[in-house]
Amino acid sequence: MDTDVVVIGAGALGLSTALHLALAGRSVTVLERLTAGSQASGRAAGLFKSVQADELRTRLARRSITLAATFGDWAGEPLAVASPGSFLIARTREHGDYLRRELAQARGWGADVRAAEAGQLAAVSFYRPNEPDVALWCPEDIYIEEPASLIAACLAAGRRLGVDVAENEPVTGILLSGGRVTGVETGRRTITAPAVVDAAGGWARPVGALAGARVPVAAVRHQLLITSPDSAVDPADPIVRVADAAVYLRPARGGLMVGGFEADPLPVDPAREPASFSTDDLPLDLGVLRKMADQVTAEVPAAGAAPVAEHRGGLFTMSPDGRFVAGPVPGVDGLWVASGCNGSGFSSSLGIGEGLASWIASGDAMGIEALAPGRFGPLGDEELVSRGIWQYAHYYDPAVE
Repeated sequence: MDTDVVVIGAGALGLSTALHLALAGRSVTVLERLTAGSQASGRAAGLFKSVQADELRTRLARRSITLAATFGDWAGEPLAVASPGSFLIARTREHGDYLRRELAQARGWGADVRAAEAGQLAAVSFYRPNEPDVALWCPEDIYIEEPASLIAACLAAGRRLGVDVAENEPVTGILLSGGRVTGVETGRRTITAPAVVDAAGGWARPVGALAGARVPVAAVRHQLLITSPDSAVDPADPIVRVADAAVYLRPARGGLMVGGFEADPLPVDPAREPASFSTDDLPLDLGVLRKMADQVTAEVPAAGAAPVAEHRGGLFTMSPDGRFVAGPVPGVDGLWVASGCNGSGFSSSLGIGEGLASWIASGDAMGIEALAPGRFGPLGDEELVSRGIWQYAHYYDPAVE
């Protein structure tokens, strides 16, 4: 046996899983078709949001916030984290009712969420509140200024513990014997291992298909922009999320980050693209972001007026029910998956990796059994994509499917 576990994909989910496996005493090889963090993780917004749609996701989000804030203590590598908290805002009656329900739910699940006090939102330098706004204050929320720093910290901590990370080495096959994983093949070598984790992000489905497995996620484009430096934006300001516009904002590189969830998102299937396809080839549309920013320019003038310094995008993996897909793949013993980010993969990666690694190493799933991919019955490609698109478009929406 060459290694205990092969992890396919060196994004936040893959590297977190590898790091936690190494902490559990397992030997791990990570295989990445390009370079670590070069796809969705390195282009993330870096936001960690404690308020989630159900108790399990809330627990994972809060655990990930704790793990990020204490990374140096348990992983032994420095990680800079901004801890300004966040506001979740609704400007419509319907979304206001939605936030009130979220407040009651999240507090019941242990999150520190409160109705914003009078004048509290007005202290945000880049936001001009309207009197009817409903706002929640989430003091636990954090962000990582440069998402690549989490990748670098996980890489350094993992390598110190013996994790072998091989970049520019795509997996070409997953080896099976009697319905069980025995290793993987790349263009350079064969690696034997009794466990393989598919953490290939937007490529999770084609990687799973190498073992004859069906990973129930659909890839959807997500975009954000960062404005040029603006003296009107205080770098210490909190995160702001405007639920009815599906827009999020935070200070970034002296300017303002503006991102959001499109009402009519673009699905992308890497399996139908050339083998060389990467996130660099993803078609971006600044016009879509401009229209989203226009929805909040009355409150956030900089969102629409400031020049754009960076426009970036990546692939979210969306599941049919909006929850992570993490656990053993049915029908293929030894094959595991870490996917279905649904817009929170980067920010919940430390908690997901911890739980999945424990499940693999000791059989203790740490409460994430409900995220296993076997919860879905057979779904055709068209239904998988349509339900994934629905989940994306309703990320901040009180609508019920």
